[in-house]
Amino acid sequence: MSGEGAGSRLHPEVAEQLAGLRPRADRPLIVTDADEVLFLFMRGFETFLRENGFYFDWASYALVGNIRRAHDETPAGADEARGLLGRFFEERTETMEPVPGAADALHRLARRADIVVLSNLPITQRAARSRALARAGMDFPLIANQGMKGAAVRHLAEGVAAPVFFIDDIPHHHASVRKHAEHVQRLHFIADARLAGLLGPNEDCHHRAELWPDAFAWIDGHLVRAGF
Repeated sequence: MSGEGAGSRLHPEVAEQLAGLRPRADRPLIVTDADEVLFLFMRGFETFLRENGFYFDWASYALVGNIRRAHDETPAGADEARGLLGRFFEERTETMEPVPGAADALHRLARRADIVVLSNLPITQRAARSRALARAGMDFPLIANQGMKGAAVRHLAEGVAAPVFFIDDIPHHHASVRKHAEHVQRLHFIADARLAGLLGPNEDCHHRAELWPDAFAWIDGHLVRAGF
């Protein structure tokens, strides 16, 4: 979806998931992405590509254009790249390796804050991701988002009278949250150092982290200053 109207509306399947989830008004709220924040997406995706005759070029942050055939180095087209990504989620969502320190940090933060995982992945893989989260010790409520995340974060933050935080690796999700829920504290987190090296500072974020101890310290500092 694109444009002001589309970006400000909840996808119907996302609205249905959100209908049964209402964070507490008097508790801080942390809305976190999963891939490259809680799970090592690129590590798993690279393995999947190699096993299927492709490799990742690391020329830019985008998936399309960086997926190449191993035998002749030609790039996969957009449809083929999306097909590979879909297959990856179908086959590997439940077995992705967690990001070191994520579970420990979130459990420490959960003593003072509500936590919601807002992850862009196919709705059909929501149950698999929930099982992966539980297996990794991060059994928090999960929303399988579709499209930009600003509308979903705005909905979650409505009525919360305490600090709200958003964690994601993708810049345009931070831009969307800034547009639709500007008061939310935005933390840019990229677990894979190779991906992190492809992006400079993000003007839509308040802080950037690549390790969970740094992310925890930044959020903890805000909570302490706010009296939580």
